[in-house]
Amino acid sequence: MDLDDQLRRYFGTTDLATLPEAALAAGTEHMLVDFGLAKDRNRRFALWALMHMLGVAPDLDVAFKDPQDREMARDFMDLAARADEDPAG
Repeated sequence: MDLDDQLRRYFGTTDLATLPEAALAAGTEHMLVDFGLAKDRNRRFALWALMHMLGVAPDLDVAFKDPQDREMARDFMDLAARADEDPAG
């Protein structure tokens, strides 16, 4: 899943800074619906990861029934937090 493709799919642009608040809300709502309907484990995780980066992801216990998926999501959260802390980027 390509990040730019997903941003264009849900928001119509790759530059989220240019989006009006209503368009951002509509795109995240669309993502949440797709997440709820997705059956493919990898697609669900990728959508959740994007929502996490945007600050709109559902809680892990709601998003993932499988403990292994929750652990994978925790690992992703840790990696993302470390990347935010790294001044080199």
